[in-house]
Amino acid sequence: MTCLPIRNPQSEIPMRCLICNREFEKSTSPALPFCSERCRTIDLGRWLGETYGFPVAPDPEADELPDEGDLSSGNGTKNKPL
Repeated sequence: MTCLPIRNPQSEIPMRCLICNREFEKSTSPALPFCSERCRTIDLGRWLGETYGFPVAPDPEADELPDEGDLSSGNGTKNKPL
């Protein structure tokens, strides 16, 4: 009886590059999840150039205006006349 290697069906499914949209085999790419080092470098440049970013939930308190006392002296207390 001869033993055959077990094939992983997921390794045979072609992937699609996130940058150029080209199909490629996972086993042939040195730059997963991209098809090449070029596409990997393009993606890195987009992150470093801040083309990509994570969404940030706005801080509801940041939209509030400071009280009148905060504006007058800068320390949160109202200025007293001399």
